[in-house]
Amino acid sequence: MNVHHRKNKRIYLENLINDSNWLSNFKKDIHSQGGEDGIIKKILSILPKTDKWCVEFGAWDGFFLNNTRSLITKNNYSAVLIEADSKKFIQLKKNYKNYESRVYCRQTFVRPFGKDKLDCILKTTPIPRSFDFLSVDIDGNDYYILKSLISYRPKVVCIEYNNTIPNEVEYIQNCSLNEKKGSSIRSLVNLANTKGYELICVTSSNAFFVMKKYFPLFKIRCNDIRILRSKSQSITFLFSGYDGKLILAGLKKLPWHNLIICEKKIQVLPNFLQKFIANYSLFDKVCLRILIFLRFLKRNRV
Repeated sequence: MNVHHRKNKRIYLENLINDSNWLSNFKKDIHSQGGEDGIIKKILSILPKTDKWCVEFGAWDGFFLNNTRSLITKNNYSAVLIEADSKKFIQLKKNYKNYESRVYCRQTFVRPFGKDKLDCILKTTPIPRSFDFLSVDIDGNDYYILKSLISYRPKVVCIEYNNTIPNEVEYIQNCSLNEKKGSSIRSLVNLANTKGYELICVTSSNAFFVMKKYFPLFKIRCNDIRILRSKSQSITFLFSGYDGKLILAGLKKLPWHNLIICEKKIQVLPNFLQKFIANYSLFDKVCLRILIFLRFLKRNRV
């Protein structure tokens, strides 16, 4: 590819990203974390008909990193706010004392099954079946909660994804209240598509979906994850050299624990075997076979 063609391709991709990612221009934080307040306001303004109802869990105290506070206090929205932690729930109730006529606070763990399914919780409130906005942020079972939502069809869904996972990777954590890994944006997009939703915007940790019938209203040229999430500052990449050495690139740290990942400590091969395999001596080959055998025994013992 010559210089002229490379330049044209770069310009085309830049224009495609700008045209498709236009909702990101409306980022604004009042109570949210990554510009969600501004994006939510813009998305809802485009919908042809709204009922002014929203749902959020975990809602914390209703202020901290919250995606619905602005809708309730500035746009006269009614809401269902769900928080499991007893101390945070007390604060949540206090913070919405003046909105009791239209804000329904519930203290429970939202589960993908049983009486604590989101469907069941919402049935205890007057919220309409196709309410405007749902925010899912529970640092774990988010995927399964969205999957379990059957009776209610929010027009817009905002759901947290694990931003350390590359766009190409499909990863879904185990369904467990005790597991806090999160799922990949790729897996959430696949799930949302099966439920009749299209991706329209991605922030640093949240993905926005809209019902397919509303998708044309947003005039997004391409909603491929690679276009809407073209930056990857939170990702640590791992690859291997021809010599078998594991190499890290990108963030190279655990973002939530603020710990650097040490490249030396993650090596599979000992130093003396980290060389191009065609250059192995007989001794090296024997050592490699012993290493493979020992790993096999360990794996099967587990």
